Amino acid sequence: MNGYLRLLTAFALGMATVSGFAPFYFYPVPVVTLAMLCLLWRGSKTPFQAGLTGFAFGMGLFGAGVTWLYVSLHDFGHMTMPLAVVALVVLCAYLSLFPALAGWLGSLRRLSSTWAWPGVVAALWALMEWVRGTLFTGFPWLTVGYSQAPDSPLAGFAPVIGVYGLSLLLMLSAAWLACWLENRQHRRVWLWLGSIWFTGLGLQQIHWTQPEGEPVTVSLLQGNVPQNMKWEPEHLAATMQTYARLVRESTSRLIVTPEISFPLFVEQAPQDFLELLAEHARARQGDVLIGMVERDLANDSYYNTMFSLGSSPGQSYRKYHLVPFGEYIPLKPVFGWIIDVLHIPLSDFSRGGLDQQPMALAGQRVAINICYEDVFGEEIILQLPQASLLVNVSNDAWFGRSIGPRQHLQISQMRALETGRYMLRATNTGVTAIIDERGRVLQQLEMFTTAGLHGSVQGFGGATPYVRFGNNLVFALVGVLLLMGGLAAFSGKRKNSVK
Repeated sequence: MNGYLRLLTAFALGMATVSGFAPFYFYPVPVVTLAMLCLLWRGSKTPFQAGLTGFAFGMGLFGAGVTWLYVSLHDFGHMTMPLAVVALVVLCAYLSLFPALAGWLGSLRRLSSTWAWPGVVAALWALMEWVRGTLFTGFPWLTVGYSQAPDSPLAGFAPVIGVYGLSLLLMLSAAWLACWLENRQHRRVWLWLGSIWFTGLGLQQIHWTQPEGEPVTVSLLQGNVPQNMKWEPEHLAATMQTYARLVRESTSRLIVTPEISFPLFVEQAPQDFLELLAEHARARQGDVLIGMVERDLANDSYYNTMFSLGSSPGQSYRKYHLVPFGEYIPLKPVFGWIIDVLHIPLSDFSRGGLDQQPMALAGQRVAINICYEDVFGEEIILQLPQASLLVNVSNDAWFGRSIGPRQHLQISQMRALETGRYMLRATNTGVTAIIDERGRVLQQLEMFTTAGLHGSVQGFGGATPYVRFGNNLVFALVGVLLLMGGLAAFSGKRKNSVK
């Protein structure tokens, strides 16, 4: 295969991989596309060629999978079309460096010619995804493990080794499949594949957490406020009236509004209006969660905050993990000019503490995470096992009618699987949903409708292995596989059993 055809094939495979994620949920597809990528890597003449192939795969994956960022930058951030396209291409190129590095390292001759190569490339892939999800505050979107939630047999491993562990097992399966396609006589591959996937099925039968207390009624409110009108002062009264009506229509004990549902500083909110909402919640021995901006005049800072009103003492949660260039400007002396380009309201928030604890609301212990925060599973578990429920509040109106909100829903499904907890999602335009502890969507609202999603949910107690150990189990697996690869590479026994 010539160089250009190889790169085009890798790019197409990356694009096809997106169908494994929501809203398509074709979870077997990434196994096949990653296996084809592994075949391209094994056929590469040099590590540089393998790295370039991995880069092309990444450009296809991220180019097709994060197109919703263009909507945020151009449609709502008012960035010019050429500049938005350039920004998107630069981001995709940066993200593609990680599969490129995995391919380059995995194709070093000493490693690629050993029996341990499938484990090495799987470990490198998972490690690169973790680095991508951590470096410069992280962008773990489209981590391939998410494609297995919630129906794949591999999803059974989520409560044990989390999304990066699923990525490792997915790439290990793909690498084994590639080795079989390369040499059909290597039939033990099917035994190894079967052992992993059937183990996943078995793990799905285990209940890592247990119901705790009585079910609680909940209402998740979707105001459907257009993003281009949300921060207009003349539209504020209509927004508040919409949510006030939705609150009054609820008979639930726990009522949740989306991220910054009231687009104003908390001290600007009419106190009699807030008291009416609190009184409605108290009448049902419950609480309502309201999103507003909190200002600290002493430190000249402001926070993206959720406040509770109702029968429980007033509590609040400040968003910790902020979105770079959306909620804060990193290296402001260098990138401060972006504030004038994007026209994003309140684009320089301060972060809350990482040690915030669950809120005691409506008889539950509620772990709040705001929008982008639920992409970071290792931060979500910091409020566990104390929390009995997870609540994500978002404003995915920034993504319009793209696939972004559906991908975000799948990410929340993974968090439910990892923690063994219900995840409640209250969003401005969708996807507002109730997800059970198995990652299954029990109820959801149609997107771009103004309504409340009413249901009954069960709190859970206990801790999954992932809650107890976080990503440490994945790091241990990565270390073992790389050690095996290193020993095989330098042992002098490079009789290649994968060919």
